[in-house]
Amino acid sequence: MAATKVLARRAQGGSTPATANAGRSGTRAGGPLARRGPNLRALRGACGSRGAVAPQSAAEKSAGTLGEYSGSSTPSGKRRVLLKVSGEALAGDQGFGIDPAVVGSVAQEIATSLQDHDLEIAVVVGGGNFFRGSTFSEELHIDRASADYMGMLATVMNALSLQSALEHVGVPTRVQSAIEMKEVAEPYIRRRCMRHLEKGRVVIFGAGTGNPFFTTDTCAALRAAEIGATCLLKATKVDGVYSDDPVKNPEARLIPEMSFEEMESEDSIAVMDKTAVTLCRENNIPVVVFNIKTEGMLTQAVTGDRSVGTIIS
Repeated sequence: MAATKVLARRAQGGSTPATANAGRSGTRAGGPLARRGPNLRALRGACGSRGAVAPQSAAEKSAGTLGEYSGSSTPSGKRRVLLKVSGEALAGDQGFGIDPAVVGSVAQEIATSLQDHDLEIAVVVGGGNFFRGSTFSEELHIDRASADYMGMLATVMNALSLQSALEHVGVPTRVQSAIEMKEVAEPYIRRRCMRHLEKGRVVIFGAGTGNPFFTTDTCAALRAAEIGATCLLKATKVDGVYSDDPVKNPEARLIPEMSFEEMESEDSIAVMDKTAVTLCRENNIPVVVFNIKTEGMLTQAVTGDRSVGTIIS
């Protein structure tokens, strides 16, 4: 497979075309690395690169623990990140519904990250633990648009459960829904969302983008771009991006770092849909894929720890 060839070339000391080009022109004015902006340059400097590394500026070095993802600070002086939590991760080992222990653990991880770092955190939740429109559309003979709307309702249930868990550990939280349901959630209004974040509240986005045919991964990338997040943290039930499905192939290897170009060209890698990857690439938003079930991974991910999962940039 193409992803395996990428790993093999790297193990032999070679490089892929994308990383080779970064090594030749990444630090030159107008090179690919320069064009992708400060988020990627800072992430490369913190997490390492197989090509040339752009040196950190004085501002980046003084940015503190989160200098790894330093873009511009928010008006509150904090760093803003977006966390995407898959529905499957919230189901835990039971495979369906909500595992209270997992939801509580995710809430505690978010609370710890807020306490230990100057952060503003927004969250997008999936709904695959209840309903996945693309899967059940044919099985239940429902048109795809209606099935996707049903999936959006599932994400709101997850959002409300995570809100309760966060407030239980003392974190003020707001749920904003892309589909109006004013009895349980605010409508999604970008400026109101950003004001909540500036006041130290966690904002959870429910109902995806509010449109069928778009995944919650795409919603996460879209919201990250809208609110000016410096990185997208994708919390899953696996340790990162693998060369193959680790459940079906025990020989699959974890890929510690990938470029957006590699993600877009590898059809066998389905950790994020291509629309989401393209949105992140075009808006210079690095992505970290990690296992939310491992304690402390979220805190390590926001600090740019290169040992955590897979960094896509």
